[in-house]
Amino acid sequence: MNLRTALRLQPQAVVSFVGGGGKTSLMFRLAAEIVAGGGRVITTTTTRIFANQTALAPHHIALADPEHLPAAVIAQLAGHNHVLITGPIDASAGKAFGVSPQIVAELARSGVDAVLVEADGSRMRPLKAPAEHEPVIPDCTTNVVAVVGADVFGKPLGEDNVHRAERAAGLAEAGLGQPVTVEMAAAILAHPLGGRKAVPAAAHWTAFINKVESGAQLLAARALAERLLAVHGLPALVGSALEKEPVCERVEPVTVVVLAAGASSRMAALGVPKPLLAWGDGNLLTRAVDAALRIGSARTQVVVGNLSGSVQGVLGTRNIQLVPNEHWQAGLSTSVVAALRAMDSAVGAAIFLQVDLPHVGTELLAALIALHRSTGALIVAPRVDGRRANPMLFDRALFPELLALHGDVGGRAVAEKYVAQTAWVDWSADILQDIDTPEDYAALRAAAE
Repeated sequence: MNLRTALRLQPQAVVSFVGGGGKTSLMFRLAAEIVAGGGRVITTTTTRIFANQTALAPHHIALADPEHLPAAVIAQLAGHNHVLITGPIDASAGKAFGVSPQIVAELARSGVDAVLVEADGSRMRPLKAPAEHEPVIPDCTTNVVAVVGADVFGKPLGEDNVHRAERAAGLAEAGLGQPVTVEMAAAILAHPLGGRKAVPAAAHWTAFINKVESGAQLLAARALAERLLAVHGLPALVGSALEKEPVCERVEPVTVVVLAAGASSRMAALGVPKPLLAWGDGNLLTRAVDAALRIGSARTQVVVGNLSGSVQGVLGTRNIQLVPNEHWQAGLSTSVVAALRAMDSAVGAAIFLQVDLPHVGTELLAALIALHRSTGALIVAPRVDGRRANPMLFDRALFPELLALHGDVGGRAVAEKYVAQTAWVDWSADILQDIDTPEDYAALRAAAE
């Protein structure tokens, strides 16, 4: 997955890179992706970069006054796809000084597709904690990327490996000299005085676990990403800025939506609403909800219509978000819309699970999420002998189209438009078995017993 896709960059983004572990390489890699896609980009810094790194940009402008952006400089931007803008160069120190946040704001208004800002220094250490004056993140920033190098794991927490090690130890509640663990790195990254310091309120924050070059580093990086999500609710990217595809995994909140709002008129003869039909030690609803909850890292919604009171009693203290759908009689689309409107803006994808698929379990749901993490596909769907099946996962990029659905239709109407952008999980045929009639229920329940 490329960085631009993984970060979900919007037009005219301002991306500030903080932390350690290869910020400059990451910044220039993202710039190259934007140019390759036909865009125009400005790279800059509000701190300092090594003077020899200015050669990484095809065109460099060093401002004599880092507080003033001459009109002539703005005029030059139109002639280049990628321009690096810094303050003056100190040849004796081998550093190019940064520009002020006000200059960054002016650059963001220049009409380019993105402005990328190195907003922190780390003395080339893979992990850091910021000082009082750090980082220097412009207020106009739309995305903050907090970088950590996977090569820090297992190394002593000291200045050789961690910039401002004493501050880092305080944030992680750890002792100097202790081996850096996943838990320590997560605490530092997630702390409001650590990796989340000075982040503008409207900016989207993401960790990037960089320099993943071995199997052991991949395992540690995944563990860090999982902890950031599970403990702190924060997204993370795993990969290496030097790889052809820099992001091998995007770990972010995913919601499993259990759809339980329909009337199920064909099941009326049984005298029990379909979601509450007995199954195993519970019923179809609790079976579906428990399958979702066992994933651990996913959030779970239950959309209810005329059964809201009964459902609350059945689900007890389970950690779910109950979503009422007052318009359930208007069809399945109303439940999809209700679920999406109730979701947190941080959710990166949603799986829509009908309660009448008794053989869809935790393993399939987890497989859908895992494939979405590694591909960033717009849709991830099960496939049985070449046939698309349910449930399907939809990336948040498709949420606007799902919100526009009307009538008794679900995600299939959207999925049919994006077959070429679908990633497939091949699965066994039992997931095709659903419960539409009393006869279906009797046969499947008998087989299950």
